Amino acid sequence: MVTTLKTIYTPITEDMVKDLEVGEMIMISGYIYTGRDAVLPKVVSLIKNNKLQQSGIELNGSVIFHTAVSPAGVGPTSSNKYEIESNIPTLSEAGVKLHLGKGSISKDTIASLNKYNSVYAVIPPVTALLSSKIKSQAVAAFPEEGMEALHLLEVDDFPAIIAVAHGKSIY
Repeated sequence: MVTTLKTIYTPITEDMVKDLEVGEMIMISGYIYTGRDAVLPKVVSLIKNNKLQQSGIELNGSVIFHTAVSPAGVGPTSSNKYEIESNIPTLSEAGVKLHLGKGSISKDTIASLNKYNSVYAVIPPVTALLSSKIKSQAVAAFPEEGMEALHLLEVDDFPAIIAVAHGKSIY
């Protein structure tokens, strides 16, 4: 298992993904989207209806963190919830290069990540640490969802561990 620490800047390129390995610790700097049960199906609907570009959401080379944004901070939710995991393939095909969350994901999802040169990383549930890494935040879409709206965070040294890459998983 790899024990290096690599800094990743967004947007993430195809070559950056190819260099990531299962077990590698990363620090993410730049902009990341947040989304979970309520909003990810809406983003996928925009993709399937060719309305993503009109929405101002840019997924090419992006990161999506499976979380809500609340006054208490941010912390990962389980990525294997149907409303989240079932949307990972479409989001990856649309350009998402890194999915952040917690928990194991299915073999089919692992295969989809591999097909679209995307990876999945886990984040320990450490809300105070993660909140201290956020430089700015704004609602990117679906404000009616409140804390579960799609948010855009600007982060600095956001920690994660690559859990799935190139068809392999730590689970």
